[in-house]
Parts: sequence; C-alpha cells; structure tokens
Amino acid sequence: MSEAPMIAIEGLSKTYASGFTALKNVSLTIDRGEIFALLGPNGAGKTTLISIVCGLARASGGRVTVGGHDVVTDYRAARSLIGLVPQELTTDAFETVFDTTSFSRGLFGKPPNPAYIEKVLTDLSLIDKRDSRIMTLSGGMKRRVLIAKALSHEPAVLFLDEPTAGVDVELRRDMWRVVRQLRDAGTTIILTTHYLEEAEEMADRIGVINRGELMLVEEKTTLMRRLGGKRLTIELAEPVAAVPDMLAPYGFEISADGRKLVHSYDASGEGSAIAPILAALAGTGLAVKDLGTEESTLEEIFVGLVGGKS
Repeated sequence: MSEAPMIAIEGLSKTYASGFTALKNVSLTIDRGEIFALLGPNGAGKTTLISIVCGLARASGGRVTVGGHDVVTDYRAARSLIGLVPQELTTDAFETVFDTTSFSRGLFGKPPNPAYIEKVLTDLSLIDKRDSRIMTLSGGMKRRVLIAKALSHEPAVLFLDEPTAGVDVELRRDMWRVVRQLRDAGTTIILTTHYLEEAEEMADRIGVINRGELMLVEEKTTLMRRLGGKRLTIELAEPVAAVPDMLAPYGFEISADGRKLVHSYDASGEGSAIAPILAALAGTGLAVKDLGTEESTLEEIFVGLVGGKS
C-alpha cells in the first residue's frame, strides 16, 4: 500500500462575495518530501490556493487535508504541520531576528529550543544578524527572516509564495540551496512562482494554474521537454513569395512581408536540424540579412499550455 499524500486537495473551489471565482474545482495531491512548483501568471489563483490550504481563507467547496488532517474540521493539527512564507514582508520592525523567530515557534506551542533556532538562522545566513532589529535589515534579509519564522516550529510542510520576488540573484540561489536541504531532510515544499527558471531549478513536479483552473500537473523533466521551444529566424535581404523548396522539409513559416523565415524546434530534444538547415539555406542562394535564435517567452508558454484559453 502506497503512502498517503502529505497534501490532498479535492474539488476545491473559491468564489468571493463579489462573484469573482478564484478557484474552479482544483484537485491535487502532493507527496511527502517532494518539491512542487505551482506556476501561473499573476491573478491565476496561486495565492488563493495556498491561503485555503493554510487555513487563511475558507473554500466555497471541496476539501483539503494536510498530513491526514482536515484543514477545517481539524484546523489546529493541520496548521501545526505547515510553515508559510508569504509574499508580503510583514515583520515586527523592533524585534531582533532571534527573538521574532523564537516567538513564532512559541505561537505553535513548541517549547523553547535556542539551538534549533540558531541552526535555522545559520542555514539562512542570518546568524550574524541574530541580535539585529528587523527594521535595520535589507529587503532580502527580511525575506530570509520570514523563512526562518516559517521554519521555527519544525513544520512538515513549507509553503513559499513567490519567495524570490524582488530579491537579487545571489539571495535567490541561497534560497534554492536552503530549500533543497529542507527537502533532503524530509520537508514537503510547495512553491508558487512565475519564474520558470525557479521551477526548473528546484521542483520535482510542476503544476500550471490559469484563471483558477489547474491545467496540468507533470513531472518536471516531462514538462520541460514541452516548454523547450526555440525559434530560428532568418531575415532576408530581399522578400520571397514562398518558402524555398530546399527549406520546405523543415517546416518553415514565412512572414507576411516575405522577409522572414521562421523555424520552430525543440531545444531539449536529441538535437535540432540547425546544421542541415544552414547547409540548405546556403544552397538556396538567398541573401541573408540576419539570423538568430530565441526561446519561447513564459507568456507564450502559458498560452501554449492552456490552449490559448483566456
């Protein structure tokens, strides 16, 4: 018999009093010790979903369990398993780093454990700031403190809601390292982001949500193959009326003005046919003005995944 999922979401819906529907019949299971990334554009429903699982908002329909505990009927037990790092930098400005982290642990009824708090601060490169007041810290350091507070009661599940929004690249990579360490220690991590790079770097599985609907959930490697689209664009010195016969086998599209030929290919496959294409191009005798490749943008990826649904 397989192990029960750490988080089970069944038919979850959320409609606000205004009539706006933020979530539409979302069902999802997340296993113990996995990193699950929820990708979606702003307003897709990511934060609403997290808020319901964490007990900060009430669903209009459906059911959620965390570690087997219903988040409504067994709220305390469910919430005690969860650490939440919100988007907003809300911290006690006049508290020290060590005190605010210790206080968060006490809120969950955990006995004081200075050694554990020091370990958390060390892992997050905050130990040298342990006696600093929050108000004196940079935005990136404040975000680290939010993570420390979320980890203070040793949760089994950690939610990271856009954890690296507005932080520099160095801090982002530090956070990725810490997240991997937590996962290796058995923590289940749910990450929301609109950075494709972040999901690709850390996640085991990726879900894509759009306008409140969970469009797909796939293993990262599978999804990345689907997202690996690139384009080769050939800009011609003179317009052509049609794709030359020698380039026809490669599925080129021609621009309306006849000055650009575009070939789409899978960058993550066994290798594209770029070399043969260039050889064929040379054989056409066309005068090339410019040539370049580009990857699909995240917006294009979302549109492709949801079938242009808006």
